[in-house]
Amino acid sequence: MKKKMNPKDILVPAVMLLVICLVTTVLLALTNSVTKTKIAQNAADKETSSRAEVLPDATQFSEVTTDEEKGVTYCEGKNANGESVGYVFTSSAKGYGGDVTVMTGVGSDGKITGITILSHGETPGLGANSTKPEFRDRFIGKSGELVVNKTSNDGQNVQAITAATITSKAVVAAVNDALSVFSEVSGGAENG
Repeated sequence: MKKKMNPKDILVPAVMLLVICLVTTVLLALTNSVTKTKIAQNAADKETSSRAEVLPDATQFSEVTTDEEKGVTYCEGKNANGESVGYVFTSSAKGYGGDVTVMTGVGSDGKITGITILSHGETPGLGANSTKPEFRDRFIGKSGELVVNKTSNDGQNVQAITAATITSKAVVAAVNDALSVFSEVSGGAENG
């Protein structure tokens, strides 16, 4: 014989779940409010150190500007004497696992001084290898419109990461956006 359901048998667990959800929501909101400043500061510190990494001759950077059309942010890097040594650009392109955000340093001569991957959702062991110096160093000294090549890393070619051509193309696309904006903001100083 089945026991008849009592409204109390349904109402008590439902109220308990509601209370648990409310408490969890309040605790998450409190955690977010306490940590959001620190998270923002850590992101700003990472961006500052990344700028110095990709444009090592710069000791100070101008305020960040955005090229709305291309979705690229950039700032000018200056040496200790206040002379321009190049620009740092942040751009994104669609990779295999989502957007790949790249910071690119371009010297006053239009040549890439360095790149770093700020964020990605690429496959570990494949596309995630784009963060390794072995790949990032392939860009140094290049200028103009870059292309992905599976076997060569000379001239305008950037050799793709083995089994991660989509990620390689995304990084190259982001770097090409940076080089394009550099050409505009520098008045065509590119040697390319």
